[in-house]
Amino acid sequence: MGPANVRLNPIGAAACFAFGLCMVIYIFGFPDWFQKEQKISLKELLSVSIALVERGGNRVRDIREGNTLAEKSKGKTKEGADEVLTEGDMESHRAIVYGFAKTFPGLQVISEESDIRPVSFKLIDNVNSKNDEVDKLIKNDMSVPFNKVTVWVDPLDATQEYKENLKQYVTVMICVAVNGQPTIGVIHKPFEQKTVWAWVGSGHSSNLQMVENKRKDGDPYNIIISRSHTGDVMESVKESLGNNTNIVKAGGAGYKTLEVIEGRADAYVHTTRIKKWDICAGNAILSAFHGKMTTLEGAFIDYSSRREVVNNNGLLATLSDHYKYLEQHIAKPMEHNKEKR
Repeated sequence: MGPANVRLNPIGAAACFAFGLCMVIYIFGFPDWFQKEQKISLKELLSVSIALVERGGNRVRDIREGNTLAEKSKGKTKEGADEVLTEGDMESHRAIVYGFAKTFPGLQVISEESDIRPVSFKLIDNVNSKNDEVDKLIKNDMSVPFNKVTVWVDPLDATQEYKENLKQYVTVMICVAVNGQPTIGVIHKPFEQKTVWAWVGSGHSSNLQMVENKRKDGDPYNIIISRSHTGDVMESVKESLGNNTNIVKAGGAGYKTLEVIEGRADAYVHTTRIKKWDICAGNAILSAFHGKMTTLEGAFIDYSSRREVVNNNGLLATLSDHYKYLEQHIAKPMEHNKEKR
């Protein structure tokens, strides 16, 4: 007998193929080409950020006014200063971070207090994703891939000053970075109940206005620096700009950046390491007003990765003449002082 001819039944073959495909999907899930890329509305994210920064600020204010800080030390900074943690930091963190988790599940959120023990999401109310001022001032929206967005949260900036009851320096901040670039910045002053925000290329809150550079040759420079992390900045600034310089010491990176944005300081200079949640929101607002924030080496700061939360190379923030300060004034004495040490 010759070899038998085997014919597959078309219906049976189709059934086998369908069964095999179902097994592959069951085991490995849908391939990427079956899945639509998830996107997020930046306009909605801005509105939610405003609502959450104010929610966090309410907790900061209530705890300070009730004198229930329950302060403790998180350890020491590289410069040897105490890093303080209070109930205000923790409650603000929970209000903001868990609010984001409920509103945008899976969104990458990096907070200064990420090690705080979680609480039930049932304790977090729904967040209003509508804001009348945002709807009025921002005419266009933009949707970006979910995985390109990183949100940086500082639940309570200037904790040391908060502990000392120096309320004017305290801020709560949220920053939205897209592809590592600071894009939306929201800064809230809880004891003034004032919130400012800006979205690069799209608009800003009505309580922020462009400040003209009115400084003339011979006018004193107004340089704002940290009151607790001065490093060698006073020596360097005086060496570079001369005695015709007003040095203002202040708490909180958010406060100091706002002083530059609102025209009360010409530059904010910082020479020691600083965390990115301290500076991202101010960086975004500066960029929206065509200002700049860089390291003292002139590099822009990347905000894309939770593995790199520290900027080690100093900071210069200005609304104008950035490279004049950087190249002719600030940077050279810093390098000189490093060589002397």
